Amino acid sequence: MKRIFLPLTKDVIKKLRVGDEVELWGTLYTARDRAHQRLFEAIKRKGKLPIPLRDQTIYYTGPTPAPPGRVIGSCGPTTSSRMDPFTPALLKYGVKGMIGKGARSPEVAEAIKKYGCLYFLAVGGAAALLAQKVYKAKLCAYKDLGPGAIYRIQVRGFPVIVAIDHRGNNIFERRGSEW
Repeated sequence: MKRIFLPLTKDVIKKLRVGDEVELWGTLYTARDRAHQRLFEAIKRKGKLPIPLRDQTIYYTGPTPAPPGRVIGSCGPTTSSRMDPFTPALLKYGVKGMIGKGARSPEVAEAIKKYGCLYFLAVGGAAALLAQKVYKAKLCAYKDLGPGAIYRIQVRGFPVIVAIDHRGNNIFERRGSEW
């Protein structure tokens, strides 16, 4: 397992390959489809964004409310394809990493390659375990979206797998005994 400190740098991105198991340490921003739509609309109208996007990693999750003694509730990955209509624009604007579950559209896979980014998979069904890797959480934007709001979270040892690397290699296109 490779330990990666965020934000992602070009050097780190170039070293990672599809299938690499990684632990992320540092800052992630959470955002689901409605938050992505609002970010996309702000970019289109050249408006002010509520969070920095350049070199950031976005985790596709909608955390549940924090139980007593915790900083965040369960926070498992949501289906990434729901963000596909907005993703190329966010990558062009500077996002370098995304975390979710499931395959991406050919357009997103091409944008990942074009802009030198990474798409990571987090294990679905492990929301409570993933929440244990979060040691700090702060609401940043779109409070009205409830769990779909944008949070800045700090993680330690957050486990992911490289699903699409900066060369366009895609774990969902691999066949046979390799996987």
